[in-house]
Amino acid sequence: MKQPWLGVVATAGIIVISWLVILAMGTDLFMGWASYALMGAIPFAIVVGAFWQSAQPPALGRLGQPGKGLAYLILAAIIAAVVSLIHWQLRGGGMSPPVPMAVMTIITSVVTMFFLAIAFGGWPFSLLKNKVLGGVLLLVTAYVLNAVIFQVFFDFGFASDTGFYRADLDPGGLFTAWNVVVVMVTSLSVMFLFLCFDVWPITTVKALRAQPLMGLVWTILCFAIGLFVFWLGTSVAAMEAPTFMVTAPIPFLFGAIVVLQMLDGSLFANVKQPLKGVINAVLALVIGLVLAAIYRAMMPVLSEALPAGPAGDFAAELWLANALLAVTFPFLAFLGDFFGLWPLAGTKAEPMENPDSAPA
Repeated sequence: MKQPWLGVVATAGIIVISWLVILAMGTDLFMGWASYALMGAIPFAIVVGAFWQSAQPPALGRLGQPGKGLAYLILAAIIAAVVSLIHWQLRGGGMSPPVPMAVMTIITSVVTMFFLAIAFGGWPFSLLKNKVLGGVLLLVTAYVLNAVIFQVFFDFGFASDTGFYRADLDPGGLFTAWNVVVVMVTSLSVMFLFLCFDVWPITTVKALRAQPLMGLVWTILCFAIGLFVFWLGTSVAAMEAPTFMVTAPIPFLFGAIVVLQMLDGSLFANVKQPLKGVINAVLALVIGLVLAAIYRAMMPVLSEALPAGPAGDFAAELWLANALLAVTFPFLAFLGDFFGLWPLAGTKAEPMENPDSAPA
């Protein structure tokens, strides 16, 4: 099977599998430990796909499928367990299920890793000859940087009257924690918007094609645009931050992952930029919005009809975010980066093209 039908069938299959998993877990497990632990595996999956190109360590890279995929999956499970337990203790105070302090920092670790691995191309660790060591250092750096972000920016004072709040777990940072998470997710969606354009127009400036300048400029632009879009959604449109997040940034991000990674950028490949970027971005938005609407409609079937908005503690919004990005997205990443879309693509398929293939 070839693209784009390969990506279409693979995505559809993963969506069905995700629904079955969500249904089997039940609402509490899905909204608690399961989504939390799965998010703990995503940064490693990014290292495998974006930095190692599914070829490192060499002993694993030489394996055929499904052996390679299973080996990566075992590693991901081990790393996710370690990462989840550390965050559960240090950020969540060992409370069960994981409290927002632990959950939100796990979420932003994914965003941090994406920017380090894609916008910066893994620099400076990409300069190391030992790619395995480079990937390990990249992973550790992402978590260390994310810990700094948590301490400086996150404030959980809004939850001071809740049962899970503990002053010793609240870093008392500069901004409301929800706003920090939504701004970071929105900025990540902007990064994927740039990927739709093959990082045009940044790459048209020769001086900006080399790291770390490219990563710095790209990241600054993503957060500048992300902040502006966040302001439009939360101030101009007067949406609550979690509602805005699942209305625009998350659907676009999910749609872009389908278009750029699962379909391998195969659609409109011969169209020149910036027209190609416009078409890809529109397609990503449409796909994302349609899938988000389908997931919303499936919520009562897979879990239960959850309340939305502040009166319902944003339960419906959190369910949708978890279903799309904490379950379906890692499953897509595992199938693409670990298994190379096996068995649909066969056992000798080349590693998938990753959306970080912007000119450096």
